[in-house]
Amino acid sequence: MKIILITPANKQSKSGNRLTATRWAGFLRDLGHSVQIEVDYHDEPADLMIALHAWRTADSSHRFRQLFPDRPLIVALTGTDINEYIFSHPKPTLKSIEIADRLVCLHDLAVDATPRKFRNKLSVIYQSCDPLPRPRKPSSRHFDICVVGHLRPVKDPLRAAYAIRALPETSNIRLIQLGKAHTPGWAKKAQAEMKRNPRFHWRGERPFWEVRREFQKTQLMVISSLNEGGANVVSEAIVAGVPVLASDIPGNVGLLGRDYPGYFPVRNTAALTQLLLRAESDPTFLKELAKQCKARAPMFRPSHERAAWRKVIKSLG
Repeated sequence: MKIILITPANKQSKSGNRLTATRWAGFLRDLGHSVQIEVDYHDEPADLMIALHAWRTADSSHRFRQLFPDRPLIVALTGTDINEYIFSHPKPTLKSIEIADRLVCLHDLAVDATPRKFRNKLSVIYQSCDPLPRPRKPSSRHFDICVVGHLRPVKDPLRAAYAIRALPETSNIRLIQLGKAHTPGWAKKAQAEMKRNPRFHWRGERPFWEVRREFQKTQLMVISSLNEGGANVVSEAIVAGVPVLASDIPGNVGLLGRDYPGYFPVRNTAALTQLLLRAESDPTFLKELAKQCKARAPMFRPSHERAAWRKVIKSLG
């Protein structure tokens, strides 16, 4: 089939949406399809459209449905779709969900946030990642932790930085943060935090290979988001063997599992501080985090993601 894949992230973007679109296109090409990635739909004929983000790609998916009412449309639901835009922009978001022949989500608990009458169209496709090319070798000089993600409100990006302010002088924790500031204001906040907080090092937007290099040497990763649709960085960390401390939200629980011991309440700086101290001082706790992540790692194999797409495409007949 000729497939048009719409993503709100442009070709130069290093955002999760662009990385996801590029990876999906690769899998679909492996399955024998022709795939064209676009930011907007320009009325080209296609056998199938995949729209990544129900609200942000609403104009494209609605236009495709008008021009080709008998051709299949798949809409991928992101975290902001099911946690935000379905309430703040219900008309275009729900219309995208309604007109889709299939819906795709990225974690187990997304079904709970999807309107009940559309759940029969929903498939979970876990985002995958290749293992690191060589064994991890965490730093022995510092107890390094990392945060990977752009600086924007929904990520609560400086929560880990605030949490390490209260650490005792005896702690060797150091925070390495990678991610683009979405506004000059966020850049100023990060720069100001570095001046007052010597444990905090913000390195801005970095290429994927540098993220992988950070995973080689970090002790653990923190994700403090207010909501997520199933962050690829979580599956990347799990596959890399990096333990995760995560905000207790459905998008994280749906990837790490309900019984995972590394959660902290959203925006709870003190709780995150205590988890960080426990991870640094209690090797048994850190090993348990790593053990549970290792048990989940097979879910995020590229072969599984490719097979899930094959199944969804086949279900369209």
